[in-house]
Amino acid sequence: METLLAQLRATAEPTRLRLLALCARGAFCVSELCAILGQSQPRLSRHLKLLAEAGLLERLPEGANVYFQLSPEAALIRQVLARLPEEEPVVAADRRAAARIAAERARAASEAFRRDGADWDEMRALDLPAAAIEDALLALLPAGLGRVADIGTGTGRLLEVMAPRAAAVLGLDASREMLALARARLGERNLANASVRLADMYRLPLPDGGFDAATLQMVLHYAEDPAAALAEAARILRPGGLLVVIDLAPHGRQDVLSGLAHRWPGFDDAGLAGWLGAAGCAPLPPVEIAGPLPVRLWPARRLAVPVAALPETTLTF
Repeated sequence: METLLAQLRATAEPTRLRLLALCARGAFCVSELCAILGQSQPRLSRHLKLLAEAGLLERLPEGANVYFQLSPEAALIRQVLARLPEEEPVVAADRRAAARIAAERARAASEAFRRDGADWDEMRALDLPAAAIEDALLALLPAGLGRVADIGTGTGRLLEVMAPRAAAVLGLDASREMLALARARLGERNLANASVRLADMYRLPLPDGGFDAATLQMVLHYAEDPAAALAEAARILRPGGLLVVIDLAPHGRQDVLSGLAHRWPGFDDAGLAGWLGAAGCAPLPPVEIAGPLPVRLWPARRLAVPVAALPETTLTF
């Protein structure tokens, strides 16, 4: 009861209610919230601190910035926010200002990527059939998913694809530049159930068993230790949760290995099955997508048994 009362007290203030309404639409840093609400940083910082302490907002440190978004546990407050009229003048003005901030964020991200020569994504660089791959992924994902994690989310394209199927999608990436681009994408498309977070795929800042599904698209071939990355992805899945690895099958293309700094020349079914089994997952039949380079989707289900009880195998070529 005390937690509920604390959350209601924290919500019952005009500025804090406006902050909650904004952070329900996406993640914003303090300076962006100051620009949207037209209030000073010390004032807003106090409000944000109170909302975070009440468990209504999540704090997401990212370099010099801290982003705030509505907590997944704030179900009651979502019901409160649903009663806010969309046409209410203050709420509508905040929404327009947030859209402007999102547009500025997208432009800044694009300019940074052009300046640094990274204005591309790997699917396009390799001329892979992205639409067919996304369709195959959606065919594997059941409707009505709860929480989904996309590990190595890059520009956030998979978050956009999976968001209609899930209650919440979370993108994780070790690159702040990629996260800036992903966050801009989500803001432009107003995907309120999608968010991103800075994270190392070997040490995800997430609890055990908190997700219904996880994806790794075109990530594993960069990993120094693919088995460890898969074990960490499996850790965050509930028993029965779905893990989908999307990557290249063995290809022998030296230009890809050297030009794009791939650590692995694709993966075979037996090797992936061994790693998935060692991570505590039961592999399902892989799905192959034809293209200039062979692409496969390797789905697997998280088992309700300790990882130590499962046999280990190694990848061979």
